[in-house]
Amino acid sequence: MTTHKKHLDDLLVKDTVTDTFKFELHQIVKDKVTGFRGVILARSQYATGCRQYGVAPQKMTKEEKPPEWEWFDETRLQYTGKQIASLTELGGPSPRPPSKN
Repeated sequence: MTTHKKHLDDLLVKDTVTDTFKFELHQIVKDKVTGFRGVILARSQYATGCRQYGVAPQKMTKEEKPPEWEWFDETRLQYTGKQIASLTELGGPSPRPPSKN
């Protein structure tokens, strides 16, 4: 194994062990720059260490359509202290679908 490849392997192992997300799914957050508020519905982590969150507003658009999500870097967000129930509790996909009894 080359020295360069070994160094990259060491970095990858370190990143996967020590990196954690600051926010949880379903938390309501606010962007510090724009004031955009919404619910975290997705998280993404890049090899560079950047963590981003997919945030969806909680209100429908004026046309009564679901709003577009926005993606924000972790450092731009602050937790509002609130969260929604998990989407599976609200009827979304579930590992155990309802049974007919």
